[in-house]
Amino acid sequence: MAVNSEFRQARWGEPLIFELGAEGRRGYIPPPAEREIVDEVGDVLEEVPPALRRSEPPALPQLSEPEVLRHYLRLSQMNYCVDLGLYPLGSCTMKYNPRISETLVKHPGLTAVHPYQDPETVQGLLEILYKLERWLAEITGMDAVCLQPSAGAHGELLGVLLMRAYHKHRGELGQRVEIIVPDSAHGTNPASAAMAGFRVVVVPSNEEGCVDLEALKAAVSKKTAGLMLTNPNTLGIFESRIVEIAEVIHDAGGLLYYDGANLNAILGKARPGDMGFDIVHINLHKTFGTPHGGGGPGAGPVGVIEELEKFLPVPRIVYDGERYTLDYDRPHSIGKIRSFYGNVSVLVKAYIYILSLGPEGLKEAAEVSVLNANYLMRKLQRLRGFELPYTPERPRKHEFVLSAKPMKKEAGITALEVAKALLDCGIHAPTIYFPLIVDEALMIEPTESYGLEELEGMVKAMENISRQAYATPDKLKQAPSNTSVGRLDEVKASHPRTMALSWRMHTKRTKNTK
Repeated sequence: MAVNSEFRQARWGEPLIFELGAEGRRGYIPPPAEREIVDEVGDVLEEVPPALRRSEPPALPQLSEPEVLRHYLRLSQMNYCVDLGLYPLGSCTMKYNPRISETLVKHPGLTAVHPYQDPETVQGLLEILYKLERWLAEITGMDAVCLQPSAGAHGELLGVLLMRAYHKHRGELGQRVEIIVPDSAHGTNPASAAMAGFRVVVVPSNEEGCVDLEALKAAVSKKTAGLMLTNPNTLGIFESRIVEIAEVIHDAGGLLYYDGANLNAILGKARPGDMGFDIVHINLHKTFGTPHGGGGPGAGPVGVIEELEKFLPVPRIVYDGERYTLDYDRPHSIGKIRSFYGNVSVLVKAYIYILSLGPEGLKEAAEVSVLNANYLMRKLQRLRGFELPYTPERPRKHEFVLSAKPMKKEAGITALEVAKALLDCGIHAPTIYFPLIVDEALMIEPTESYGLEELEGMVKAMENISRQAYATPDKLKQAPSNTSVGRLDEVKASHPRTMALSWRMHTKRTKNTK
């Protein structure tokens, strides 16, 4: 079944690092000069008030350097990442992260600066951030950009808070209590709206997979604060009536918010600002080549039209033609959305990505991402057991949603089992069961990072899965078998009593089971 029959992940019976080593082991002994520093730190700790000191030292593992190295190397061999192979995770845009960006952000000029430094001492860094703001504003068609939000969902929250500030400034906040979202929206949209204190109104999709314009007209009222929408939408379909949608919202006195998850599809081709959007958040990891996931820092800048600029968080980076300064004197600002000025290392990586590609390169990235998605879509929709819902003859943009509904009905194989079988082929599973308007959904986004050979590899894998679904479905239901961890019980794996998210939880659970 596998595209590469030799694909195998390492399987190590690797314990937790706290379960390795022994008392007294250490991996680094500082030379005499550094021991003096260690002694000085010890003297400082003696000045900590007794009430604030630990009664016992922290239970940290004691390991030698080789033990630590081998532990993490074994874990890495059991891991799958965007650098290892095809990662078609729909809506998440798992694209290649250029190594030049990862290298340059390690420069001491970036790693050694501190947020509390005088702005006069970090003029170069402020210039980079200021230029990035202007570039993102130009790309999205906005007038101003804030770099502070730590992720896309954080950017969403800022965007909805800006809606709130706008309506409050106009004396209409008590009346504008509803935010509209499509039934195909990302789950963070209604969550962000609710967190900001708004009621969520859902509008359905029409038979083409786009916003039902008549239903939208019926939903808007004097209570409408705004509409949250991404274009192209989560089905990969471009909302061709976006100008009419914008008119409906604006005529009702609301604001139009752009979820930037799908911006990668339209770089250099179309701008949200030109479509009528008032607020835009940008997932830098989805569009501008910064790392995605893994619990590390993210960035979700937010762009706004001129009328909303005064509400942006402080500080604002200001350039007077000679020097860059930080402006906190913004009486209409909503305040701060986070500490300092954003996750600067991530922002600089996006700056490098844009600078490296330039306008034509960004445009080509969008073109290739759309080409790859449509090539893969046309190949896969012909396979037995799959169908393409909503106007199957219509091209998609950067992603598409395939349905395994026929396969489930005819062979008893679900989208979940197709996804698990792909793992045995050395291909990361696509997003499944989203959007909710598609039964047995497989949401696939190849991005521009993969060539024809890798796309054909996925086609081959899906062909094999399709054949096996109808020939030996019971065997398919056992997948995956070539991965470091075999088939999981999803219910048990996600149950609170199963998870141990910290050493403290693990220790407590171990004691209770003895």
